[in-house]
Amino acid sequence: MAHGALAGVKVIELSHIMAGPMCGVLLADLGADVIKVEKYPDGDDSRRMIPPTIDGESAAFMMLNRNKRGTSINLKHPAGKEILARMLRTADVVVENYRPGTMERFGFGYESLKKENPGLIYCQLTGFGTTGPYADRAGFDLIAQGMSGLMSITGEGPGRPPVKVGVPITDITAGILGAVGILAAYTHRLKTGEGQRVDTSLLEAGIVHTGWQTAIALATGASPGPLGSAHPLSAPYQAIQTADGWINVGAANQANWLRLVEVIGEPELAQDPRFKDNAARMQNLPPLVERLTARFRAATTAEWLERLERAGVPAGPVLSINEMLQDPQVNAREMVVEVEHARLGSVKTLGAPVKLSATPARVARAAPVLGQHTREILKEYGYDDAAIERFAAEGAVVVAK
Repeated sequence: MAHGALAGVKVIELSHIMAGPMCGVLLADLGADVIKVEKYPDGDDSRRMIPPTIDGESAAFMMLNRNKRGTSINLKHPAGKEILARMLRTADVVVENYRPGTMERFGFGYESLKKENPGLIYCQLTGFGTTGPYADRAGFDLIAQGMSGLMSITGEGPGRPPVKVGVPITDITAGILGAVGILAAYTHRLKTGEGQRVDTSLLEAGIVHTGWQTAIALATGASPGPLGSAHPLSAPYQAIQTADGWINVGAANQANWLRLVEVIGEPELAQDPRFKDNAARMQNLPPLVERLTARFRAATTAEWLERLERAGVPAGPVLSINEMLQDPQVNAREMVVEVEHARLGSVKTLGAPVKLSATPARVARAAPVLGQHTREILKEYGYDDAAIERFAAEGAVVVAK
């Protein structure tokens, strides 16, 4: 499994559900040896986020835990605590996303660990960060989407119920931000030998997505509201209905707007004072969309895509997830790959989203079954078979059969 830019970097992942596992899977794709330490005795809560399953294995768990080695350690058992302590003494990185204070109660908070391992990079992903009045609160994506402002700008328009982004975007983004922070901290450690804490949260992960809307609020004092698929600063830049579906049209700048009116056969719109420039189009968005929709409903999505592409106007279909998975560009970029699972054989998963020319990322290992690599991992830390069997019998670890 040694490959990629992070080959040789040892990551201990003490996390569950999504934000921590997302961080870990990105590091694993880039070559880090990510050891996922799951809760004893039942493992990551996402193992029970079912349906769906693939022959009894949680599809959700498998998606975010590929490329990792897995074990389950009982941190309430003295032997379990000693095993983890031994692992952490030589770790390069720790990723954890448990409720604030959990790792400290077990004796594995950053301040304790850095005494024996001063080069340790400790990434803590929480709901609201480790400082401030909300630091002790538990965090969930839905709550963070609401408090970050995202749900106030997502949805169909004024007067409609609040809508969250369709994916757990603050969990996912917190994982990405955590990985970025770890890479920055690792670069610092290469220069100085010094480790540090990386601290980000679901709240901040939501806030970073509000850049345009925050710019409007800071400039005007007014909070923008939801616009459906439209853009708060550019038009036309949204989904438009066709004869058989929907198409996203990105004619936001003036050059593309002038191309668009030619493609749809209404060049006179370029002279209409309501639509003469972007500011006018934003002020008159409803009549603009009404006019465009009337034209786009006259042909299919495929027909419009061909015409718009030929004219150089950015456009794309609104695909279902299954349509996306079958798209030729998605597959050309190896974003759907097959890996071997210990129990299921060949399974499909998402590929590595970052491509490096000299040290390419790789998805080569399926998510572990619970305790799959316990024996292998513990042997690397100096435990023999007899000790491992004793730990399993005492309830300190899970060893997969």
